[in-house]
Amino acid sequence: MKPAAHRTEAAAGSGSPELKRLADLLKAYAPHDGSFELRVPGVNAIRRSKTYAQLVHGVQQSAVCIVAQGAKSVMVGREVYEYDPSRMIVFSVDMPVASQVTRASIADPFLCLRLDLDPQRVANLVLKVFPQGLPAAHERGGVYVAQADANIINAAVRLMGLMAQSSDAELLAPLVVDEILIRLLRSPIGIRMAQIGLAESGVWGVAKAVAWLRANFSQPMKVGDLARLANMSASTFHQHFRSVTAMSPLQYQKALRLQEARRLMLSPMMDASTASRQVGYVSPSQFSREYGRFFGDPPTKDIARLHEHVGATAE
Repeated sequence: MKPAAHRTEAAAGSGSPELKRLADLLKAYAPHDGSFELRVPGVNAIRRSKTYAQLVHGVQQSAVCIVAQGAKSVMVGREVYEYDPSRMIVFSVDMPVASQVTRASIADPFLCLRLDLDPQRVANLVLKVFPQGLPAAHERGGVYVAQADANIINAAVRLMGLMAQSSDAELLAPLVVDEILIRLLRSPIGIRMAQIGLAESGVWGVAKAVAWLRANFSQPMKVGDLARLANMSASTFHQHFRSVTAMSPLQYQKALRLQEARRLMLSPMMDASTASRQVGYVSPSQFSREYGRFFGDPPTKDIARLHEHVGATAE
């Protein structure tokens, strides 16, 4: 479990009026459970009305998440991160995760504002925040938890408030997004977050390799090719990749393949053998073994349980 981020004088209280206002705005733009992209690309309102009994597997893209109400935990490799109205979370690269909403109800749902991160935008702001150059970062982890800052919460409220008018959203919302990113860059996690957009950083190189893996997860993978894509030696790349994603490249690819196979079997009722071939497995028995280790049950039993859960939820 990761320790909580350093407290700041501007830390937001869980019952602050600004958080209440942010929660009300998120409820308005997320009228039911789900993730809703708003007028400004990369700005999303998320709502969940109940806790999860099971871990939910998926790929979390590079983003900052600001919680107005409720709580959630995310597992990356063997590391567990928790965030709620007192703690924001930043994902520096896209990565397979297992998550749980740990505090939510119909009356008080989990409500979250997610801002997707553009590495080039972060890089441009780094030049303004650190005009004398960026201090050395001693950690390269891909997930950071920071104390919720009252100024960032205030900016998030203003950002959501702009969504009612298309002209305001188009002209002013990008400025508020920049404000949020600048305040994050000036926070205790700022030096680590700045690595997202710097071509010479290990995070940037890993992000390039991650993009290739996501686009080609069913293809054979060679670590040497990924290392050249990241402009690193094979040994350095492997070290950086694991420090950022908490997984080896092979484990990362395997997680992507298994999650996609599960999606294929759930959506058009595809059988396990066909799904395993589509995601790159040659051996059905190997697929079944690795699927069972990853999700806790072999494919047939896992998919049957998920369909049963969906049916019970619908009722």
